Amino acid sequence: MEHKMSVLIVEDEGIVALGLENMLQLEGYEVTGIADNGKEALEIIKQQTVDLVLLDIQIKGEWDGVETARQLSTVRNIPFIYLTAFSDDETVERARETFPAAYLTKPYQARSLMIAIDLALHNFAFHKQQSGRQDTDKIIPLFPRDRSTGTMDQKEAILYFNDAVFIKQNYKFIKVRLNEICYLQADGNYTGIFTSDKKYIIRHTLSALLEKLNRSNLSRVHRSFAVNMEVIDHFNENAIFVGEKEIPLGRYYKDGFFQNFDFR
Repeated sequence: MEHKMSVLIVEDEGIVALGLENMLQLEGYEVTGIADNGKEALEIIKQQTVDLVLLDIQIKGEWDGVETARQLSTVRNIPFIYLTAFSDDETVERARETFPAAYLTKPYQARSLMIAIDLALHNFAFHKQQSGRQDTDKIIPLFPRDRSTGTMDQKEAILYFNDAVFIKQNYKFIKVRLNEICYLQADGNYTGIFTSDKKYIIRHTLSALLEKLNRSNLSRVHRSFAVNMEVIDHFNENAIFVGEKEIPLGRYYKDGFFQNFDFR
């Protein structure tokens, strides 16, 4: 099953908030909620799954956007984008200290919003990788940036976030939970990621992808296949069956495959 990235909007201007919601939904994102103050945003973060926060710096209420970001960070470590038209030097300096993943200047268009989300995820991932913090919630880039440009190749851009991977397609990250991956199939330097109803192609070898995912339930069963042990329906000496898909069981991989089982 494909899961949409969930976004929380923290904006006290109703028209602006609804405009953001419409842009996000048209691009395939899910808006978890709209909060017009920091404390309401904090309650949403505590109760619902949120992958990204769009946060106006100058919201009304007891907390401005910067203080709201600090409070949200104490509950869940997720990337946020500051929305701003103009701020004084002191506010800007306070904002820098919260390490936002990106800024989006008002007014903005749909394309600039998508680019800001792209930058937010990459910057957040890079910051966490550099800091070396071992947070419960974290995004880790599975593929290195191009050293000459500092950017990730769009064909192989994928982010690891808790129990899911985000696969980039046309400025949009598609969320795929790791336990819903049925199998991986190699095709030269590319690898297909298959769920029960979707297929994604990543420009990376099967061996490298397995190493990066580092999931004990993904077992290499053939030079071209790895299977999620939790979704196997049945198998015989030569093949493994996941639904209607028949996956070959290579003779050189049989020992490793059977090591996944507890013989009693």
